[in-house]
Amino acid sequence: MVERGNGGAIVSVSSQASKAALQNHTVYAATKAALDAITRVMALELGQHQIRVNAVNPTVTLTDLGRLCWSDPAISKPMLDKIPLGKFAEVEDVVSVILFLLSDKAAMVHGVTLPVDGGFLAT
Repeated sequence: MVERGNGGAIVSVSSQASKAALQNHTVYAATKAALDAITRVMALELGQHQIRVNAVNPTVTLTDLGRLCWSDPAISKPMLDKIPLGKFAEVEDVVSVILFLLSDKAAMVHGVTLPVDGGFLAT
């Protein structure tokens, strides 16, 4: 992107786990927090080239693996109880935000980590 000189946009997929402590998620949370930091540094470094850099921080997302891991109500209910909207994200919920951040409609959105979490981080 820098060599082309046309600007552009980069969106990383992080997690709400980078912003809130989740039991048994030490390594996962640490790596996602690192990705958030990388996003901010890249925003600082690439902004001069008109390259916007952002990240999304979704809650549990119901991919095939997500459905498998979170299908047991004993596991999913405690997490769902912390989400004001009372549901996990569908893949399309996350994809829609990514497409927005990649679009010209987000021309002044730069260096952010955007929760896609149904309000989890508001609690």
